[in-house]
Amino acid sequence: MANQFYWQLPTAGDARYGNATKQRRGEASDPNYPVFGNGVTDPRRNAFSYFDYIHQVTKAADLSGFNGIFIPDHPQGEEPWIVAGYVARSTQRLKLLTQFDASRGSAVYAAKNAVSFQRYTGGRFAWHITEGSSDEHTRKQLGDFVPKQDILARIDEFITVAKGVLTTFPFNFVGRFFEVQDGGFQGPLSDREVPGIYLGGNSAAQVALSAKHADVHVLDAVSHDALAQQIADYRKAAAGRAVGFALRIDVLARESRDEALEDAKRFLAQTGADIPADDTPLLWPGFSEQHTGAQASLIGSYDEVAAALADYAQLGVTQFVLAAVPHFEEAYRVGTHVLPLVRQLTNPAHKQAA
Repeated sequence: MANQFYWQLPTAGDARYGNATKQRRGEASDPNYPVFGNGVTDPRRNAFSYFDYIHQVTKAADLSGFNGIFIPDHPQGEEPWIVAGYVARSTQRLKLLTQFDASRGSAVYAAKNAVSFQRYTGGRFAWHITEGSSDEHTRKQLGDFVPKQDILARIDEFITVAKGVLTTFPFNFVGRFFEVQDGGFQGPLSDREVPGIYLGGNSAAQVALSAKHADVHVLDAVSHDALAQQIADYRKAAAGRAVGFALRIDVLARESRDEALEDAKRFLAQTGADIPADDTPLLWPGFSEQHTGAQASLIGSYDEVAAALADYAQLGVTQFVLAAVPHFEEAYRVGTHVLPLVRQLTNPAHKQAA
C-alpha cells in the first residue's frame, strides 16, 4: 500500500511569514471591529472568521495531493470533532484524522457520533485517541479528574465499549469507567465500520494498549536510528499483530538548503527562540513544537527532506502527519515539491503529479 500523507490543521492558531507569533489568521483584529473577545467573531455580521481560514488550509491540502488532514486537540483550540464536521462537506476524498482524549464523555455517545460521521463522509473518519494533557491542573480545568495512573485503563474501556456498540447488539459491559446494558445500534446505524484507531506513546503500558487496539501507532519525530528501535520494540510487544506506523513530524523545505536554513533562523528569531550553533543536522528538535506540537522538524532542500522521509518509510512508517508554519502556504509548497519526490522514492512506479 502506498504511503499516506496527512496535513495538520492549525486548530489553535497559526502564524505568518513576516510574523511568527501565534495568531488566528482571518479573525478580525481591528479594535473597532465588533468582536466579543479575543478569537471570537460576531457571527451575526458579514465577516470572516478563523473557521474560514481552517477551510482554506483544508482545501490547500486537498488540492496539493495530501491523503488526509490531521485535526489536533488543544486545550485552547477549536473542538476537533466540530472542525471535522465543518470541513468534511468541502472535501470528497480527504481522510479526517481527528484527535481527542477519552475524557470527552460517554463512549456510546462518541460511537454514535462516529456512525453519523462515517455515514455522511463515506467512511473517512478516524480517531487519534490521546491521554490528554500531561499537566493534571490542565486536565482538571477541562473537567477530567481521573488519576493519571488510570488514564490508559479508561482508554482501554472507551475503545472496547465503542467497538462493542458499533458492531454488536445487544452489547453488555461493566467496567470501572463505563457501563452498558443491552446496548448497540439497530437499523441503519447497526454494524457500521469502526473508525480507524490511532494510539501513541513509547512506555510499556502505552505500547501494550496500542498493540491491543490500534490500527496505527503514532510515533514522535526522532532520528532514524531511534525510530527503527522503537518500531522493533513495538513489533516485539505486538507479537505478530499487524499495525501500521505513522510519524508526526514537521518540515521546512525549500529549493536549496541555504534558503531553508535562512528561513528557519528567521522563524526562530521572530519567535525569540535560540538559533542552534550547529545547523548541519537535518532534524531540528523542538523547532516549531510550540506552534504544532510535533517534537522535531526536518529542515533542508526539497530533495533532502524527501529523502529523509523516504528513509523513515523504509524503516516501516506507512503514514506521515506533516505540518509547517504557516499551514496554508506551506501545504501547497510541501504538497507540490516534497510529496511527489517521496512517492517516487518509495514507489518509483507511482509518480503522482501535484
